[in-house]
Amino acid sequence: MSRPIAVLAGGFSGEHAVSLRSAAGILSWIDRSLFSPYLVVIDDSGWHVQIEGKPALPIDKCNFSFMLDGEVIRFEYALITIHGTPGENGLIQGYLDLVGVPYNTGGVLTEALTFSKYHCNRYLSTFPGIRVAGAVRLQCGGIRPSEEALVEELGLPLFVKPNAGGSSVATSRVDQVEDLARAISVAFEECDEVLLERFIAGTEVTCGCYSIGDEVKSLPVTEVVPKNSFFDFEAKYHGAVEEITPARICPELTALIQRLTREIYHHVDARGIIRVDFIIEADGVPTLLEVNTTPGMTPTSFIPQQVAAAGLTMTQLLTDIILDQLNRSI
Repeated sequence: MSRPIAVLAGGFSGEHAVSLRSAAGILSWIDRSLFSPYLVVIDDSGWHVQIEGKPALPIDKCNFSFMLDGEVIRFEYALITIHGTPGENGLIQGYLDLVGVPYNTGGVLTEALTFSKYHCNRYLSTFPGIRVAGAVRLQCGGIRPSEEALVEELGLPLFVKPNAGGSSVATSRVDQVEDLARAISVAFEECDEVLLERFIAGTEVTCGCYSIGDEVKSLPVTEVVPKNSFFDFEAKYHGAVEEITPARICPELTALIQRLTREIYHHVDARGIIRVDFIIEADGVPTLLEVNTTPGMTPTSFIPQQVAAAGLTMTQLLTDIILDQLNRSI
């Protein structure tokens, strides 16, 4: 008998729609001979199972179950694909820990740390060989340096983004000091903390990573060539980018990116599949951009591309990860 698993999607951030697209990808790859997947959407109206041809079915949060045709279905596993809150910041992980349901991401501490780009990169910068960009964190209602002082510290151009969030939502490239205040305001509309980072010139690459048992494995590296001034929301989800897997970099750099990705996986105590983004600067050294512990899972996202380039299938990889984590929970 197949085991019921939840594919958690939606959430409360600007990435809600992206999350639903990722969930559709995951649902298409689940091995139905082993698992019975159900889409669980979390939004402002509540937590509901969505089944075609049926009204939304409410989740009983006491034990993470729902009623289907008079039968109680209790989930044995959760595949979290909520980009943003509450899926990437530790909140949903804490709930699942309480009800005893294993899941595919890092735990509460891992997710809380990696959700804050500023704190995650500052933490990772303490490890040998990991270089991060200079950055300033602004808090809503906190003391804010003048635009001139920020530019003096970070230079121009610079990037302004929400400190928590992804998909380049509310992210701006600022080329003139006169545009900085507006960019900060846009980012604050998405998050109560804003990150300003120095501009990093070079070759942008991204590398996926996963673990089965005690073995952590890197996927092939993808080169990211945006058609816009940076890899923004349009580039990510509307095709304004060239994505080349494997990346057009030398074998030594490929091996370095893959090794750093595995090390970061260990440093943040990740689980499941993550993705780490870098820019290789002119000196040949990769600079860490950010760690994504709930990467996009649409059919055209980086991870499915890299899995295919590795000679694997998403169905087999997801099956291996789910079974591994179910076995660990026994």
